Amino acid sequence: MTVVTRFAPSPTGYLHIGGARTALFNYLYAKHTGGKFLLRIEDTDRARSTQPAIEAILDGLSWLGLKWGGDVVFQFARAARHREAVDQLIAAGKAYKCFCTPEELTAMREEQKAKGLPQRYDGRWRERNSSEAPVGAKYAVRLKAPLDGETVLEDLVQGQVTVANTQLDDMVLLRSDGNPTYMLSVVVDDHDMNITHVIRGDDHLTNAFRQIQLFRAMGWTPPLYGHIPLIHGADGAKLSKRHGALGVDAYRDMGFLPEALRNYLLRLSWGHGDDEIISDAQAIEWFDVTNVGRAAARFDMAKLTNLNGHYIREANDTRLVELLTPMITQRINNAIDETIAGRLIRGMAGLKQRAKTLIELADSAAFYARKRPLTVDDKARAILADDGKEFLSVALPQLEARANWSAPELEAWARTTAEAKGLKLGQVAQPIRVALSGSTVSPPVFEVMEVLGKDESLARIGDAIKA
Repeated sequence: MTVVTRFAPSPTGYLHIGGARTALFNYLYAKHTGGKFLLRIEDTDRARSTQPAIEAILDGLSWLGLKWGGDVVFQFARAARHREAVDQLIAAGKAYKCFCTPEELTAMREEQKAKGLPQRYDGRWRERNSSEAPVGAKYAVRLKAPLDGETVLEDLVQGQVTVANTQLDDMVLLRSDGNPTYMLSVVVDDHDMNITHVIRGDDHLTNAFRQIQLFRAMGWTPPLYGHIPLIHGADGAKLSKRHGALGVDAYRDMGFLPEALRNYLLRLSWGHGDDEIISDAQAIEWFDVTNVGRAAARFDMAKLTNLNGHYIREANDTRLVELLTPMITQRINNAIDETIAGRLIRGMAGLKQRAKTLIELADSAAFYARKRPLTVDDKARAILADDGKEFLSVALPQLEARANWSAPELEAWARTTAEAKGLKLGQVAQPIRVALSGSTVSPPVFEVMEVLGKDESLARIGDAIKA
């Protein structure tokens, strides 16, 4: 059997963090078993489904690197096929037309509520003939659910879960307006797409029993189900925006790398010993849905941020510069040409050691990309005013005379200069740092000098003297 999983979001909003983890688990299980990972957009709720939401889902999955196989399946476009399945059930005597009016259904529920009974459909049209209905009356189609016995779910995550069939009423398959319901559409689509494993949030657990009944009524074999626990905030409360319940696009905009988010989401309710850093290859090799825990996971933004810092340090410098270019361009008043891009690449090894997000990295890298003369902040200006310019005026000709422009050689010169003048190394380095970066904070100043190169460094120092 070829394993086929699917991710089936409703396009009523962004791709949230819980949906992203569900997609990841389906993707990894398919890859782990040599199977297929498919994508279905469940857009039957026409009032709430939007094209921007569809685009956000597709964009979010692509950014995360979760590539699905084949074409995207749009559920609403398959409505005719869903109605065809209903006709089959009616013909087989496994579904029936219910002519209850909305008022009758409301009265029924109110009566049950008053008597302290569970509020569910009482099956009043289950055995009646359609000829008893008023001419032209609208009807819904309901499944003839089993009246006794149990529906048993052998869940890959939750274990065996059993529900008495008396707890499940005859669910609606086709509404009175002729539109298929979610339950019907999901079952028909899962069958037609040959889905073998349904991995989804445990908020869908109760749906599984009704869907299993419908699979059996159609004479189809139900897929295997694995209902994964939901994600809570770090405080154990239901995940909300204050915890980080944002769209995947928001994490991208906050400067997170997709590999960091994949790694972090993987570790929510699943683990492999004490391993925290898990590569894509390891994730595919190790992941099995049966190893997902039952307890709710806790989302911790600080842990995600620290993990992101690791992946930034491991990232290719050229790739980082490509990702940073739009961000840096927003921070400076000039375009990034090949010369500046090369400078950023050279400087990235030192810059990325201290950054936990791409935003931080862009902030710290911007000075490399600015064209002369630099704007100097107030704190840095004070250093230039406090004998800084005087020192730079003395240092400039010495630096111009230097043939070797490497960080170790420049540091050796600075130490010698400091000793000769009775200064601390910082008193030599800080005015140079200000001249080169426009700030009192930068990577090690001699590293900066080497990255900028001799000509640019001397020019920036000259600008600072003239300022």
